[in-house]
Amino acid sequence: MGVTWKIRGRMFDLSRRGMIMGILNVTPDSFSDGGAYVNVERAIEHGLMMVAEGADMLDVGGESTRPGAAAVDVDEELARVIPVIEGLRARTEALISVDTMKGAVAAAAIRAGADVVNDVNGLRDAAMLEAVAASDVGVVVMHMQGEPRTMQKQPLYDDVVREVREFFVERLRTLAEAGIELERVALDPGFGFGKTLEHNLTLLRGLGEVRVEGRPLPVGVSRKSMIATLIGDPAMEKRHWPTVALTAWMREVGAEIARVHEVRDNVQSMRMVEAVMGAG
Repeated sequence: MGVTWKIRGRMFDLSRRGMIMGILNVTPDSFSDGGAYVNVERAIEHGLMMVAEGADMLDVGGESTRPGAAAVDVDEELARVIPVIEGLRARTEALISVDTMKGAVAAAAIRAGADVVNDVNGLRDAAMLEAVAASDVGVVVMHMQGEPRTMQKQPLYDDVVREVREFFVERLRTLAEAGIELERVALDPGFGFGKTLEHNLTLLRGLGEVRVEGRPLPVGVSRKSMIATLIGDPAMEKRHWPTVALTAWMREVGAEIARVHEVRDNVQSMRMVEAVMGAG
């Protein structure tokens, strides 16, 4: 049986063709492109460019989740993301995701046309759970130890692969009890969220072991500091090709969705691997 994802009543077969999720940060303080797309029209144009380059989904985020980032209130986050989602929805049929931890923002984004809610907090907030349950959108449940402001202060695990998998098992049970269909859920291991470099590498090696109930695995490692450490170069522009390499490798070992900043090369990387696998 293949890996499928149900979004707004449509079933996507990801075992044959994975997805590229283009990152669209509309924040002044994101770790790699903060402030680049705070202008609504500029953000929309960048999103449309990513669609033209092959992005299957655009992930719009209005609150930075980098380590130590300041919290954003609901009104400010709504002001950042809703005009962009509305503008994109009017101009593209590509899937749109909202990257938020707030139920009120998720609910407003769904009304504005978002197809997916991407929650780094794993739908642990009651309002978020309610907003998703009342809709038919897809949802990304991510694992994070702690919260963004403090998550990188001495994260500890006995067995990171086992503990991430156990978190997914618990989340699926809770979401099912809330009335959210299993088919709508994707499970993100949360690279860099409350994890050291060694934790990240262990998770990469054990990626196939964290899958639960055949749910798709989205992975976000694009431009992250783990890449800079491993290649021995802190320059942001040097993190592109290692990201492309990881997209190819992770597609081969089982991840179906890659969340990336630069779309075209990652699309080509994924499609090439799928051709070799005989999946495309």
